[in-house]
Amino acid sequence: MDITITLIIIVVTVLISYMGFNRQDILNLLKHSPFMEVNKNEWYRLITSGFVHADWMHLGVNMYVLYEFGRIVEQYFLILFGPKGKLLFLLMYILAIMAGALPSLIKEKGNISYAAIGASGAVSAVVFIYMMMAPWSMLGIMFIIPMPAVLAGVAFLWYSSWAHKRNKRGFSGRPVGHMAHFYGAIFGMVFVAILKPEVLVDFWLQLIHPPWFS
Repeated sequence: MDITITLIIIVVTVLISYMGFNRQDILNLLKHSPFMEVNKNEWYRLITSGFVHADWMHLGVNMYVLYEFGRIVEQYFLILFGPKGKLLFLLMYILAIMAGALPSLIKEKGNISYAAIGASGAVSAVVFIYMMMAPWSMLGIMFIIPMPAVLAGVAFLWYSSWAHKRNKRGFSGRPVGHMAHFYGAIFGMVFVAILKPEVLVDFWLQLIHPPWFS
């Protein structure tokens, strides 16, 4: 098995998350806390929060999706950017964690009780870059419902915005950072488009020429 950046991220995330499951002090130290970041200058939390999770289900879903899409997107980065593609993929992932945390950083900086954890923003970035690569490929929504990637992406962004306004919670009853998903997804596409603008042209050409019309 090739040692990819995706695999390294998964291993590190699982190890740190596991420590957080057993040590509340570790979780408290690493979680995204806008109040602590702004008032105590603990800016590292904007990154470390993406490597801790609430429970095994939260961790498992994120890492499964990252494994399925990350390997493909990492190879895509190598095609686009050559040998530096792996480094750029890692940079994109880390920055996407931060991008997903920015809205709550601004909104909740005075709220000492607010906290968030999870890699969902970065994982969303990876999935949406895949969507740019292959907009008409079929994805299994909730692992069951087949839907073209581009339609799944639009539905995901709409749902994230709607759920944020409704303050919708996850299955465990914990608050879910839906806007972290939203902004992470947008960041992933913008990151690639800035570094390689021609990707947007290719994305558009694929959109207007679905494979069943070719």
